[in-house]
Amino acid sequence: MTENKLTGANRVDQGQGGNLMVHGWPLGQCVVSGHDRVVLRELGEKLRGFAERPCEREKAALWTAHNGLKTEQPVIFIDCENGWNEIFPWAETIQCEGEMAQDWEMWLRKEIHWAETLKDDKVVEAKLYIPYKAVDTGWGIKEEVIGDPTKGQAYVWKSPLAELDEDEFESLDLSTVIKTPEIQIDWEASNRAFEVAKEVFDGILDVEFRHKWWWSPDLSLSYANLRGMENMMCDFYDFPDKVHEMMRLFTDGYLAKFDYLEKNHLLPNNCASMYIGSGGTGWTDELHGVPGQVKLMDMWGFNEAQETSEVSPEMVKEFILPYQTELASKFGLNYYGCCEGLDRRWEYVKAAIPRLRRVSVSQWADSAKMSEYLSDQYVYCYKVSPTDIAVPNPDEDYIRRRLNEVLTCCKGHNNRVELLMKDNHTLGRRPENASRWVQIAREEVARVYG
Repeated sequence: MTENKLTGANRVDQGQGGNLMVHGWPLGQCVVSGHDRVVLRELGEKLRGFAERPCEREKAALWTAHNGLKTEQPVIFIDCENGWNEIFPWAETIQCEGEMAQDWEMWLRKEIHWAETLKDDKVVEAKLYIPYKAVDTGWGIKEEVIGDPTKGQAYVWKSPLAELDEDEFESLDLSTVIKTPEIQIDWEASNRAFEVAKEVFDGILDVEFRHKWWWSPDLSLSYANLRGMENMMCDFYDFPDKVHEMMRLFTDGYLAKFDYLEKNHLLPNNCASMYIGSGGTGWTDELHGVPGQVKLMDMWGFNEAQETSEVSPEMVKEFILPYQTELASKFGLNYYGCCEGLDRRWEYVKAAIPRLRRVSVSQWADSAKMSEYLSDQYVYCYKVSPTDIAVPNPDEDYIRRRLNEVLTCCKGHNNRVELLMKDNHTLGRRPENASRWVQIAREEVARVYG
């Protein structure tokens, strides 16, 4: 066992929504040993075997019809998130020794588990998606994080603008502290990792870059991080001009970043297998991005404002939606919402967001009202409560009753439904909870839809 392997014993999975690797590797780590190459190619061959099944093409067609509002058949998607660390404990599972190879191995094992065990509607492909080695400079000012989420720890943050007194905040020229984000790519390391991946998986898997720099222009999260949640809520009332000043800076910053990505041919094609919005995948025949030449209008956009869940709909309309509308207008189709209860602000969102297609229905929304509101005009992205499977002994009778209730209501309103199980911080240390939930969901879909 090598030193790298021992170091890896303390690692946890760093993948994000839909199995996205977001951190590349420094040049010195862009190597794969002969031992690791054997492990990776064996896993790659197994993934390719699953990807070549006819059912994968059928699932892609189902998602395409679903996102096009052309089928009544619900789709099912689960992302185990932190639960992957219970399914594949790093020290007990990972066989590779090099850090980059370990990351690739975990990614491959997850894709295979989706196909072999979870058996939801996620499409698995004969591809490896890797990130660039890069830095997003953000706003040039950052919150202090206490606790380490990269190790699975809970954390809090100290906001850099939270302690300003009223006069200091009101007189502060925010443009002097909030800077335009920049993407700084280490091309040597990124290209080396790409070439190594192509060699390792030659004849087995295609290799593509994939990143999330286009994803959620999180206006309210950025505000809360820099100013603090309590301050943000009070600022809507006490300092409306400062709120607009900060939102303008954030919006201009995101627009500049989007423009940079487009002009430098760095936008990914997210209208196929890529995770989009706050859950689900982007398969569609309505967007036609050409790899290496993707434009913003070829992509799904995403906006949400979950940090404003306790803010009035009218304040969201005044302080958030005008800026989100400006951002959403750049994209060909749009997804809206995360954990916020959209039933209370739906009419404003509906009127503001152009080319809106997919809408989050969270546990903080009135699911019946959202069913009525969305009808067959939008995708009803229902976020099933992760607490259902976060315990060692899930209450299957309750899970069935709740799914049946939601599906029956949705069928009555002719919704285009997807059942999304995500935000899983734990599977109750019982990995089989995930696949069992998929089985139950399939049975209840069959019970309601036939």
